[in-house]
Amino acid sequence: MKTIINICIIFILFTTVSFSQSTQKEVLIIGTMHTVPKIVKKSYKPMLRRAKKYNPQAIYVESPMANDSISWEYLKTGWSKGYQKFYQLSNSLKKSFDFNEVKFNSIIAKSHAEMTPKDLDYLINSFGYLRDNGNYGYYSYIKKHGIKGTKKATRHEDGDLTYKLALQIGIKMVANMDDQRTNGEYHTAWNKCSKEGGSNGNNAVSRKLNKRDYNSAMIPAIFRGLGKHVNKRKSLERLHNMSSFSYVIEDTEGCKEGRHYWRERNERMADNIATQILTSENERSVVIVGASHVIGLEKALKENYPTLKIKLMND
Repeated sequence: MKTIINICIIFILFTTVSFSQSTQKEVLIIGTMHTVPKIVKKSYKPMLRRAKKYNPQAIYVESPMANDSISWEYLKTGWSKGYQKFYQLSNSLKKSFDFNEVKFNSIIAKSHAEMTPKDLDYLINSFGYLRDNGNYGYYSYIKKHGIKGTKKATRHEDGDLTYKLALQIGIKMVANMDDQRTNGEYHTAWNKCSKEGGSNGNNAVSRKLNKRDYNSAMIPAIFRGLGKHVNKRKSLERLHNMSSFSYVIEDTEGCKEGRHYWRERNERMADNIATQILTSENERSVVIVGASHVIGLEKALKENYPTLKIKLMND
């Protein structure tokens, strides 16, 4: 009898472990180059094929969290004219737009094909009111290009990839995950590191890395494989080293400050991603982010959220 009980216990434990392993939550990270030259405007296509094959249940985009008041306090007068404009629009809508959560939920519950132009206008205004930049962009794209998207590439890899993927797999809302609260300090540190690097050889190393990155991308760009090339680990590590100032031969104050702010931003982005994934029912999520962030995000997610399985595009 004791033997039978032990066998049952072992079976139950084995089944539980197997089930937990089969339902482990995954994150696929894909790196983009944001805005690309016209000659490589279709570079997003290999990324779209990979993401579509992965069939994610959620899409995370490099857009500030709607409730991140610290980031928006910086962005309202920060580096991006686009974010400045959106912040002003959002403030205006908070004063003039009559947001109704019940109406919003009833519209978002419809399929994209069922949504009327008035529905789309209401959603666009609602996302502006809610300061949800990611979905404001998504539904503005739908209003402009329809539910099949535009056949012409816009040269903005994030949008070409994100919006077409979301529409093709039926995602209603994308998830924001960016954090920009120290981006001003990072840019200041970047300039400081560059000035310091004029006399110690750091800038010469940076120029060599940039040239190597450019040369290595030429053939993939010609044969429409730039998106896949950028997501090779060697390319991602080179971009990470350049953005985090890890390439320097003499570590100066500005370079150290820039590395600190870069690491912290990636860690906060990882927190934003993981917090949403772990409180959702989604098992497969894709993160679409600037390629320079991929290695830092991968490291932060693996170290701080070991229960998540992290994949890169070319894994």
